[in-house]
Amino acid sequence: MRSAEIHTAKGVMKVNFYEEDAPITVANFVKLAKEGFYDGLAFHRVIPNFVIQGGCPFSKDMSNPRVGTGDPGYKINCELTGGNQYHDRGVLSMAHAGRNTGGSQFFVCHGRQNTQHLDRQHTCFGKVYEGLDVIDAIKAGDKIEKIVIIEA
Repeated sequence: MRSAEIHTAKGVMKVNFYEEDAPITVANFVKLAKEGFYDGLAFHRVIPNFVIQGGCPFSKDMSNPRVGTGDPGYKINCELTGGNQYHDRGVLSMAHAGRNTGGSQFFVCHGRQNTQHLDRQHTCFGKVYEGLDVIDAIKAGDKIEKIVIIEA
Protein backbone atom coordinates (compact mmCIF):
# COMPACT_ATOMS: atom_id res chain seq x y z
CA MET A 1 0.00 0.00 0.00
CA ARG A 2 1.36 3.40 -0.97
CA SER A 3 1.17 6.54 1.10
CA ALA A 4 2.43 10.08 0.71
CA GLU A 5 3.87 12.99 2.62
CA ILE A 6 2.86 16.45 1.42
CA HIS A 7 5.59 18.80 2.64
CA THR A 8 4.80 22.49 3.19
CA ALA A 9 6.37 25.30 5.21
CA LYS A 10 3.48 24.85 7.66
CA GLY A 11 4.28 21.17 8.23
CA VAL A 12 3.79 17.74 6.69
CA MET A 13 0.49 16.07 5.88
CA LYS A 14 0.77 12.27 5.84
CA VAL A 15 -1.74 10.59 3.54
CA ASN A 16 -3.05 7.07 3.07
CA PHE A 17 -4.43 6.43 -0.42
CA TYR A 18 -7.74 4.80 -1.35
CA GLU A 19 -6.13 2.53 -3.94
CA GLU A 20 -9.05 0.08 -4.08
CA ASP A 21 -11.66 2.81 -4.56
CA ALA A 22 -9.75 5.12 -6.87
CA PRO A 23 -6.86 3.25 -8.54
CA ILE A 24 -6.67 5.53 -11.61
CA THR A 25 -6.69 8.72 -9.54
CA VAL A 26 -4.12 7.40 -7.06
CA ALA A 27 -1.83 6.20 -9.87
CA ASN A 28 -2.09 9.59 -11.57
CA PHE A 29 -1.30 11.53 -8.36
CA VAL A 30 1.63 9.19 -7.57
CA LYS A 31 3.02 9.56 -11.11
CA LEU A 32 2.84 13.36 -10.98
CA ALA A 33 4.36 13.47 -7.49
CA LYS A 34 7.25 11.21 -8.47
CA GLU A 35 7.93 13.42 -11.51
CA GLY A 36 8.12 16.50 -9.22
CA PHE A 37 5.07 18.06 -10.89
CA TYR A 38 3.71 19.42 -7.59
CA ASP A 39 7.02 20.81 -6.28
CA GLY A 40 6.73 24.57 -5.82
CA LEU A 41 3.04 24.80 -6.69
CA ALA A 42 0.79 26.82 -4.38
CA PHE A 43 -2.40 26.07 -2.58
CA HIS A 44 -4.13 28.65 -4.74
CA ARG A 45 -7.66 28.25 -3.38
CA VAL A 46 -8.21 28.25 0.38
CA ILE A 47 -11.74 28.53 1.71
CA PRO A 48 -12.02 28.32 5.52
CA ASN A 49 -14.24 25.50 6.78
CA PHE A 50 -14.31 24.06 3.26
CA VAL A 51 -11.09 23.13 1.41
CA ILE A 52 -7.49 23.91 0.53
CA GLN A 53 -6.81 23.35 -3.18
CA GLY A 54 -3.55 22.97 -5.08
CA GLY A 55 -2.02 21.31 -8.10
CA CYS A 56 -2.45 24.01 -10.74
CA PRO A 57 0.81 24.36 -12.71
CA PHE A 58 0.16 28.08 -13.17
CA SER A 59 0.33 28.59 -9.36
CA LYS A 60 4.13 28.69 -9.33
CA ASP A 61 3.48 32.40 -9.97
CA MET A 62 0.36 33.43 -8.06
CA SER A 63 0.11 36.65 -10.12
CA ASN A 64 -0.56 34.61 -13.26
CA PRO A 65 -4.18 35.28 -14.29
CA ARG A 66 -4.52 31.60 -15.27
CA VAL A 67 -4.00 30.32 -11.69
CA GLY A 68 -6.67 27.73 -10.99
CA THR A 69 -7.18 26.70 -14.61
CA GLY A 70 -4.17 24.47 -15.27
CA ASP A 71 -3.78 20.73 -15.64
CA PRO A 72 -1.01 18.29 -16.62
CA GLY A 73 -2.05 18.31 -20.29
CA TYR A 74 -4.57 15.48 -20.04
CA LYS A 75 -7.78 14.53 -18.21
CA ILE A 76 -8.70 11.49 -16.12
CA ASN A 77 -12.09 9.94 -15.46
CA CYS A 78 -13.88 10.25 -12.14
CA GLU A 79 -14.09 7.17 -9.90
CA LEU A 80 -17.21 7.64 -7.80
CA THR A 81 -18.54 4.20 -6.86
CA GLY A 82 -16.14 3.04 -4.11
CA GLY A 83 -16.98 2.78 -0.43
CA ASN A 84 -14.81 5.74 0.61
CA GLN A 85 -16.47 8.30 -1.63
CA TYR A 86 -17.49 10.76 1.06
CA HIS A 87 -15.81 14.03 1.93
CA ASP A 88 -14.70 14.36 5.53
CA ARG A 89 -11.90 16.11 7.44
CA GLY A 90 -8.57 15.39 5.78
CA VAL A 91 -9.94 13.70 2.65
CA LEU A 92 -7.99 14.28 -0.59
CA SER A 93 -10.24 14.66 -3.59
CA MET A 94 -9.71 15.40 -7.28
CA ALA A 95 -10.80 18.86 -8.39
CA HIS A 96 -12.35 19.17 -11.83
CA ALA A 97 -14.23 21.50 -14.14
CA GLY A 98 -16.97 18.94 -14.77
CA ARG A 99 -17.24 15.17 -14.69
CA ASN A 100 -14.18 13.37 -16.10
CA THR A 101 -12.03 16.51 -16.40
CA GLY A 102 -9.64 16.00 -13.46
CA GLY A 103 -5.90 16.01 -13.97
CA SER A 104 -3.58 17.45 -11.34
CA GLN A 105 -5.62 19.74 -9.12
CA PHE A 106 -6.71 18.28 -5.82
CA PHE A 107 -8.24 19.55 -2.62
CA VAL A 108 -8.12 18.58 1.05
CA CYS A 109 -11.28 18.99 3.12
CA HIS A 110 -11.40 20.97 6.35
CA GLY A 111 -14.39 18.95 7.57
CA ARG A 112 -17.64 17.21 6.70
CA GLN A 113 -20.10 20.03 7.42
CA ASN A 114 -19.64 21.99 4.18
CA THR A 115 -18.44 19.23 1.85
CA GLN A 116 -21.29 16.70 1.81
CA HIS A 117 -22.57 17.96 -1.55
CA LEU A 118 -19.25 16.86 -3.12
CA ASP A 119 -19.86 13.16 -2.33
CA ARG A 120 -19.86 11.05 -5.52
CA GLN A 121 -19.26 14.22 -7.55
CA HIS A 122 -15.49 14.39 -6.99
CA THR A 123 -13.18 11.38 -6.58
CA CYS A 124 -11.95 10.87 -3.02
CA PHE A 125 -8.54 9.21 -3.33
CA GLY A 126 -6.93 9.45 0.09
CA LYS A 127 -7.03 10.85 3.59
CA VAL A 128 -4.62 12.74 5.83
CA TYR A 129 -3.95 10.58 8.91
CA GLU A 130 -1.27 12.78 10.47
CA GLY A 131 -0.76 16.53 10.19
CA LEU A 132 -4.43 17.54 10.20
CA ASP A 133 -3.38 20.80 11.88
CA VAL A 134 -1.45 21.68 8.70
CA ILE A 135 -4.73 21.80 6.74
CA ASP A 136 -5.98 24.57 9.04
CA ALA A 137 -2.66 26.46 8.90
CA ILE A 138 -2.43 26.64 5.09
CA LYS A 139 -3.17 30.05 3.55
CA ALA A 140 -3.66 30.92 -0.12
CA GLY A 141 -0.26 31.11 -1.78
CA ASP A 142 1.47 28.67 0.58
CA LYS A 143 3.64 26.31 -1.48
CA ILE A 144 3.86 22.57 -1.74
CA GLU A 145 7.58 22.04 -1.18
CA LYS A 146 7.48 18.43 -2.34
CA ILE A 147 5.36 15.30 -2.22
CA VAL A 148 7.14 12.13 -1.17
CA ILE A 149 5.59 8.80 -2.17
CA ILE A 150 6.19 5.89 0.20
CA GLU A 151 5.95 2.42 -1.34
CA ALA A 152 5.05 -0.21 1.27
